[in-house]
Amino acid sequence: MQKISIAIHGGAGTILRSEMSEEKEVAYKEALQEALDAGYTVLEKGGTALDAVEQAVISLENCPLFNAAKGAVFNALGGHEMDASIMEGKTKLAGAVCGVHNIKNPVALARQVMQQTEHVLLMGEGAMDFAATIGFPFIDDDYFYDDFRYQQWLKIKDSEKFQLDHSDIKDKKFGTVGAVALDIHGNIAAATSTGGMTNKKFGRVGDSPIIGAGTYANNLTCAVSCTGSGEYFLRGVVAYDVSCLMEYKGMSLEDACNEVIHHRLQSIGGDGGLIAADANGNITLAFNTEGMYRAAKNNSGYEEVSIYK
Repeated sequence: MQKISIAIHGGAGTILRSEMSEEKEVAYKEALQEALDAGYTVLEKGGTALDAVEQAVISLENCPLFNAAKGAVFNALGGHEMDASIMEGKTKLAGAVCGVHNIKNPVALARQVMQQTEHVLLMGEGAMDFAATIGFPFIDDDYFYDDFRYQQWLKIKDSEKFQLDHSDIKDKKFGTVGAVALDIHGNIAAATSTGGMTNKKFGRVGDSPIIGAGTYANNLTCAVSCTGSGEYFLRGVVAYDVSCLMEYKGMSLEDACNEVIHHRLQSIGGDGGLIAADANGNITLAFNTEGMYRAAKNNSGYEEVSIYK
């Protein structure tokens, strides 16, 4: 039996059971389950890993609980700047966008960059111009308004502070979303999407749209999607580092992920997590924080939807 598997994440950070209401915990788990099912259904029907990760991330982008698309945080100007990337392991083709606005599902636009251009990363108004030329739909600002996000921004607007997702610095949650998958054809893929930091300035871009830092896929090794303090994931080239340890040092998926998240990333002061899958059907969900919104499933009977450590 050919293995299929998928894993998703909705952010990592100081996520404590003692600070989570029962209603909110149920809401998060239902949203994770819905995204997991969206991706797994694609795989179950013989679809590609690329389609599966895109559909799973779209589901998470459509949920205001997560800092991506509909739930994107406000930047310093009171608007939304979103980043996303997607990559397939067979061809190593990839597409990404950063600093886009009025795009309902940035991960879908990232895939169009991959499939309709010879480029990998398009930014800001250039990415918007590309979307317009291919007839990609735009959506009004009102769609992205969320009062919880807005109140977050009001607390720190007109200051030099910024926040990682929906909490104070003492209670960090990194709301990036992502997915990795293995399909029936033996191919793997990864995708990541984020709204970035509350009150971010100067066109700041984190690791999510950067191939090799926040997203990576290679059939010979693994598919990875990251979530955490983006600057550290950029410096550590985290997603590619996992692949390198597998390719050049012969590490297993689990050992490589643990080495990167629990040692290499922490040695430079970084925190967060990642999800990863390999072509043998293995899945690893690694994080060095108190929790990570995560879920995974394969066709060997394994299924998990979890939040806390």
